[in-house]
Amino acid sequence: MKIINKTRNTIIANNVVVARGALQRMQGLLGKKSIAYDKALVIEKCNSVHTFFMQFAIDVLFVDKNNKIVGICPALKPWRLSPVFLKASFVIELPAGTIFSAIAQIGDIIFLERIYK
Repeated sequence: MKIINKTRNTIIANNVVVARGALQRMQGLLGKKSIAYDKALVIEKCNSVHTFFMQFAIDVLFVDKNNKIVGICPALKPWRLSPVFLKASFVIELPAGTIFSAIAQIGDIIFLERIYK
């Protein structure tokens, strides 16, 4: 799956993992030493995140049910809490710096495209 910023016509990530179950959602990126460039973790049914026990900063996009970005946390450092974005339906966790390079902004529409091989 890949994530495209339809508003800006940029690719946010080409290698996406979706955390659906409770265990996947709780674990998230915990235990990882980094997240590779061009990868992303989508956490469904989520409107805030934490980086407790993480070893690296991440960019976080908060997206509503209409795929509109309603919140952004660039370079959220380890041992931090994000704000709660009540309108968010899911979050996208990315390597720090991705939001800047993909030119993602609040109000942009994103698209999650399934890739079939």
